[in-house]
Amino acid sequence: MMNYEELLSQAYEDISPIKKGERFEVQKVTGHYEGTKTVITNFLKIALLLRRNPEHIIKFLGKELASSIELSNERLILFRRISSKEINEKIEKYINQFVLCPRCKKPDTELVNEEDKIFLKCLACGERKEIHKI
Repeated sequence: MMNYEELLSQAYEDISPIKKGERFEVQKVTGHYEGTKTVITNFLKIALLLRRNPEHIIKFLGKELASSIELSNERLILFRRISSKEINEKIEKYINQFVLCPRCKKPDTELVNEEDKIFLKCLACGERKEIHKI
């Protein structure tokens, strides 16, 4: 049985961000297991904070985690048991590849499709870098 201080400490750990910047914070995933499935309940909130299409993130996570994934209502369902630590690591990898500017490291970027190529365009410093498709 945990006392009040331990419960409070655990609550702060659960809501602490995985990535901090001047104004850029992404929460850790929250969810639970349903049998052999992993259910993430705050996925759309994370996608909104990253300003990326949820389908793009889902495609990346599916390949990185080697799992089938389905978006049902506001829940992301992974069809195998995966630890939240592993999911958070993959989201951080996604952020480094598809969100943060390689030059100024700011999250003020957008993905731009041009002639079968995808570019990461930074709205802060003007950097434009071609990135691989998922």
